[in-house]
Amino acid sequence: MKKIAVASEGQMVTTHFGECQNFNIYETEDKQIVKSESLVNPGHRPGFLPKFLHEMGVNVVIAGGMGERAIGLFDQNGIEVFLGASGEAKAAAEAYLQGTLKSLNSVCHQHRHGCNH
Repeated sequence: MKKIAVASEGQMVTTHFGECQNFNIYETEDKQIVKSESLVNPGHRPGFLPKFLHEMGVNVVIAGGMGERAIGLFDQNGIEVFLGASGEAKAAAEAYLQGTLKSLNSVCHQHRHGCNH
């Protein structure tokens, strides 16, 4: 079983992970989504979200982009990161499950209110 968190604005993938409105969480079995829920982003504090999502059992994070420090923290927590995603959150999770989601180099080098990807 994999648990995928997609950084979102409603049902759409957001440009910047830490600034997202919510996380669409998808529980999967045999490359199929079996359960989904949406959680409000509990807040963007340094180092908090990687630990929070790890404690929820998340194995994979999908976002438009995120900072280098967050990527390193997810790596330390054993969570795979896919960046450069866009469109509907559920479609991005399904593409990951089918092996067609491509991770791009969408690292945010300036920690501001958004990134231009």
